[in-house]
Amino acid sequence: MSEPKSPHQAIMKSPSPGELLLVGRVARAHGNRGHVIVNLDTDFPDARFTVGQVLHVGVAGSFEPRRIASVRFHQRRPVIALEGVDSMNAAEALAGAELKIAAADVAPLPEGTFYHHDLVGCEVRDRAARVIGRVTGVEGTMERSRLIVAGPEGRDVLIPMVAGICVKIDPASRVIVIDPPEGLLDLN
Repeated sequence: MSEPKSPHQAIMKSPSPGELLLVGRVARAHGNRGHVIVNLDTDFPDARFTVGQVLHVGVAGSFEPRRIASVRFHQRRPVIALEGVDSMNAAEALAGAELKIAAADVAPLPEGTFYHHDLVGCEVRDRAARVIGRVTGVEGTMERSRLIVAGPEGRDVLIPMVAGICVKIDPASRVIVIDPPEGLLDLN
């Protein structure tokens, strides 16, 4: 059994991969003191990237918890230092690593707003109850999100997440009802 790399790691337990939510990916090292630049996968960067926040850093399919030691934003991207990563070589080794947080750490959202992980796996139907497919992903910013739906014949269907098209979103029942304008489903 190996020694923990920092006193904080001795008390941190990693959740299982299914209990982790992606918030960013390491783009590259920044400078020679172990800082990294993060490409965001969250609409809440100011809440997800704060000093003391525990990120689960995924390299080669294995996740290790690390606290954020410092953070600043440059061109709307976080530049962070992680505890135990204190050299350019250590930071370069993290290029491409996924940064995740524990699902239990996310705060509830206002009504009518959803986390991506709540929508993935939902069945999409039209108003006549015809199945369009299942949500495999959500892309875009909070203001311009699109559902990626695995549709018929193995092709993806992109559905804009706007009130006039997504008329009922019920993550608890795993169902999204849409009223697509004519031709939307054929565009993809």
